[in-house]
Amino acid sequence: QVQLVESGGGLVQAGGSLRLSCAASGSIFSINAMGWYRQAPGKQRELVATITTGTRTNYADSVKGRFTISRDNAKNTVYLQMNSLKPEDTAVYYCAAKPRERSGYEYWGQGTQVTVSS
Repeated sequence: QVQLVESGGGLVQAGGSLRLSCAASGSIFSINAMGWYRQAPGKQRELVATITTGTRTNYADSVKGRFTISRDNAKNTVYLQMNSLKPEDTAVYYCAAKPRERSGYEYWGQGTQVTVSS
């Protein structure tokens, strides 16, 4: 089992920045990728960014050039630096982890609210 705890959400004005953190614990060795997803009210959960153990990254088109995902292996922590935030970035952001033997993300954090005011 892997436990994920997010932090860093909050309220920010449009154009501002926030950094989300996701601390992982438990069977870390079983994970080969981590990511951030978000879910806005009335919408489906969507991918924001992912990073593999080899630090290969992937971003949703809507956040490319504004968000950066990174990881600190010594701290078992993944970060999401969000710059130039827009009101449409408002959502609950979830950290997720993918087991090596699985094709999808199976471990999820509790979520952290990000609200961008116009």
